[in-house]
Amino acid sequence: MVDIIKSKQKKTENKTEILPGIEILGKALWLSETKTLIIADLHIGYEEYLNEQGILVPRFQFSETKRELEELFKEKKIKPKTIVINGDLKHEFGEISAQEWKESLSIIDFLSEKCKNIILIKGNHDTILGPIAEKRNLKVKNFYLIKNKICILHGHKIFLDKAVHNAEILIIAHEHPAISLREGAKQEIYKCFLLGEWKKKKIIVMPSFLPITEGSDVSKEKLLSPFLHDISDFEIFIIGDKIYRFGKIKDLQKSKIA
Repeated sequence: MVDIIKSKQKKTENKTEILPGIEILGKALWLSETKTLIIADLHIGYEEYLNEQGILVPRFQFSETKRELEELFKEKKIKPKTIVINGDLKHEFGEISAQEWKESLSIIDFLSEKCKNIILIKGNHDTILGPIAEKRNLKVKNFYLIKNKICILHGHKIFLDKAVHNAEILIIAHEHPAISLREGAKQEIYKCFLLGEWKKKKIIVMPSFLPITEGSDVSKEKLLSPFLHDISDFEIFIIGDKIYRFGKIKDLQKSKIA
């Protein structure tokens, strides 16, 4: 999977910090000072949604998500004090499907074994998340602020709260960022993190934890988040066998044109 990345990138980096004190761990972020783990866009129930649309897919989403989380704790040996699910824990807008009930609670229970402080951030798919949260005595928040410096929010809307606007760093999801790379006839798409600025703040865009799809190619597809307009100067961090710092989006777009 990583052959195209290696052939196109002159130099790889072992360092996985996207900003000082904020480390990329696979599809998650780790804030070392506060021991906070952030994951986003699990979209539990997506398989059932596809089945209802007449698209038959094997149901491996839950087992693969849990396997990736288990590897994250085992291989990285992290012991979080807080785990933040940054929006879209479940997929369905207007109901809670049977799959969502069972698997959302199972994921929450699994994470609760690793950390007692679980924060649920409301995403655009979380219109009916309250009943699931109440089953485990959790609260659903619009955003989560860390030391008045880092604000974690889903990214589907801009909140006018002063805490959001006074933060120095924003961490959003929602966009499901990915990048497609081509070499000859071969093309691959990879999940990625983005790092840029929004109103003079640093902003990190997280990939989805959803294993079924890689996401949307942000170098050529329409952007969804109101925080993202001109992202040509955003840096790309591709998830492969390790994290690859891949330069800016505008440079990748130029190479595609060339």
